[in-house]
Amino acid sequence: MIAGACGSPGSLVALRYAEVLARAHDADFLPVLAWEPTGGGRAAQLRAGVDLVREVQDIACERLRETLSAVWGEVPEDPRVQPHVERGPAGWVLVSIANRPGDVLVVGAGRRGTLVLRWACCRVARYCAARASCPVVLVPPPDLARDATRWRLVWDLRHRAVTPARLLGE
Repeated sequence: MIAGACGSPGSLVALRYAEVLARAHDADFLPVLAWEPTGGGRAAQLRAGVDLVREVQDIACERLRETLSAVWGEVPEDPRVQPHVERGPAGWVLVSIANRPGDVLVVGAGRRGTLVLRWACCRVARYCAARASCPVVLVPPPDLARDATRWRLVWDLRHRAVTPARLLGE
């Protein structure tokens, strides 16, 4: 059982769902966090970039620890849970790891909303669903995340400062 673990509300729900599936099927559980160095591959070519890449990898490991702690309160000590940090684009990393027979890939489905929002925000889920050689489970985001986004938009619209200059400029 492989699950994407980026720390978003959708990935937290996906991690919980993947854990339930793994326990139900007595399978190993592999939470995966993909990372890319700042500046892309060119940063790694420079001598100063090697230290930068190592630092970004350490940050990714800490982020995975924090994500797992957010889900379970601590990093699981279970030998069947094998957290994994991998360098590369998230979709590609998840699909390349979930390539054995019997694997199941669980990812957060991203935001619900207009077609434009789904297109812009669900790239990893769409990539995995289109290219994985194993079954892919897309877990919808929690209602709280959807409501928080909606209320933030309403708050922004109500509290936006409207000035005569702004009104005439638009």
